[in-house]
Amino acid sequence: MLRLQAVTASYDQPVLRGIDLNVARGEIVCILGPSGGGKSTLLRAVAGLVPHGGLIEVAGEAMVGVPPHRRGVGMMFQDDLLFPHLDVAGNVGFGLRPADPARVAQMLDLVGLSGFGPRGVDTLSGGQAQRVALARALAPQPRLLLLDEPFGALDVVLKAGLVLDVQRVLRELGMTVLAVTHDRQEAFTLADRVAVLRDGTLVQVGTPDELWNEPADMYVARLVGLSVLEGRAYRPEQIRMSAGGPWSARVTGRTFRDGHHLVSARVAGETVVFVCDRALEPGTEVRLAVT
Repeated sequence: MLRLQAVTASYDQPVLRGIDLNVARGEIVCILGPSGGGKSTLLRAVAGLVPHGGLIEVAGEAMVGVPPHRRGVGMMFQDDLLFPHLDVAGNVGFGLRPADPARVAQMLDLVGLSGFGPRGVDTLSGGQAQRVALARALAPQPRLLLLDEPFGALDVVLKAGLVLDVQRVLRELGMTVLAVTHDRQEAFTLADRVAVLRDGTLVQVGTPDELWNEPADMYVARLVGLSVLEGRAYRPEQIRMSAGGPWSARVTGRTFRDGHHLVSARVAGETVVFVCDRALEPGTEVRLAVT
């Protein structure tokens, strides 16, 4: 469905450095990387909003010279960008020509907002506003949907539920999606495959399991949440406290997940995460070993 070949983009300096990526019909691919790494520029190149080099094809059609509104591409941003002078139905139906109230109602039902059509957008919660933005992006039946950090402005609890709801909607429609995020948990939850972008270059593309179990390098390992000790990557359950362990660590934080205490600590300038049988207070000095 989407084919990128040697895609480049520059502002005052290169931002994208020869991106090659294919997204199959009905597949969700997420670009993962830190802020400023070129993720949003890549989406805007696909949408036709920034100039670029290389080849971009959508459904076998080269996008050279094709204006944004004729690409059959929908886009959803971090900020919902709803029109304040229109009600919910007016926002969802904005891109429909001619107007189609039945389609608007169908989209609102799909995103769990049946009956919200007459409401003003200023009455919506953050999660509801993003659902309206998703319905608006899907209403014209785009061939490809681009998601630009769509959950970034939401709190952690709301985001976790909304990511799953959005994934359900996209699966139900068989939508082809290219998304970008700096949140590894969001990427691993939403996507079939994750593409790691570093300084405008893709360094690894694979399933979440492949990135977790076989990171291409230590950059990828850190990005997906593995701990690096002396040039090797370890999962949290591979690191344990041991009085005779070779590494001295200072605890920096903790959380409780899936029945386990996950403790973060600093070891020789690295942040590591390990599983512990009890909560440890920040500042606690421990020694660590690997299994």
